[in-house]
Amino acid sequence: MNLFHAIILGIVQGLTEFIPISSSAHLILAEKIMGLDKMMSPEQITAFTAVIQLGTLVAVIVYFFNDIMSIIVGFIGGNLAMLQSRQQRGTHNGAKLGYLIILGTLPVVVVGLAFKKLIEGAFTKNLYVIGVSVVVWALFLFLAEMFGVRRRGMNELRWSDAIMVGIAQCFALIPGSSRSGTTITGALVNGLTRETAARFSFLLSIPAIAGSGLLEMKELLKVGGLQGIGMLNLIVATVISAIVGYASIAFLLSYLRKNSTVVFILYRLLVGIAILVLVSSGRVTP
Repeated sequence: MNLFHAIILGIVQGLTEFIPISSSAHLILAEKIMGLDKMMSPEQITAFTAVIQLGTLVAVIVYFFNDIMSIIVGFIGGNLAMLQSRQQRGTHNGAKLGYLIILGTLPVVVVGLAFKKLIEGAFTKNLYVIGVSVVVWALFLFLAEMFGVRRRGMNELRWSDAIMVGIAQCFALIPGSSRSGTTITGALVNGLTRETAARFSFLLSIPAIAGSGLLEMKELLKVGGLQGIGMLNLIVATVISAIVGYASIAFLLSYLRKNSTVVFILYRLLVGIAILVLVSSGRVTP
């Protein structure tokens, strides 16, 4: 891997992590087109991808800093108030949202640890798997758009929303599904507005991205882990993903206030079909 590769992958990661079009599909396709799959092992590719996600983690923390601080303060204050049998509406809301994020994160932690070897292996880098996943979740998102009620906002989040979105996030462990794509789909199915679905998806991504990124950082820094990658390339890709990721968050939230996800559904279908055609024709190795 050279600096050019790192810049391209950082841009791709930042552009696609929060928009529901699958960052993993675009990253793996870019890696294969640039021949990086011949320079790096599947485990290194998984670790590199997870580590540069820390850049997008910084982006979401910076963008939602006030929200995050409100959740933390409300979570601590709300729990103390409940222990003292006092009602404090603001802190209670913060405590509830904190618990919803914890509840929504538990499924992906359990599934991720249980299937860690499979997730890191060659199977989940297979472009046939990715292409099918991109198409299938485009169809699920379409159904969510068609039949979702889309009435409830952030102040109306329920425990069932956290469970549904948390389970949906587990499918993001399959490359091509898209973390934002699966979670937004789950949220829309449960009756949340598009903007609320995206906002809750982004907040829920914080522990998931942090956990996977830090865990894979440990794996990548093992003896020989950076061979063929380079620390400078890793840093550059991560910084670029943070900058581009911030812009992507701002764009998507603004876009979903007035528009549906149809454009992303159509794009996913085109990308998924293109991947399958490229692989089946032998132009790209699966």
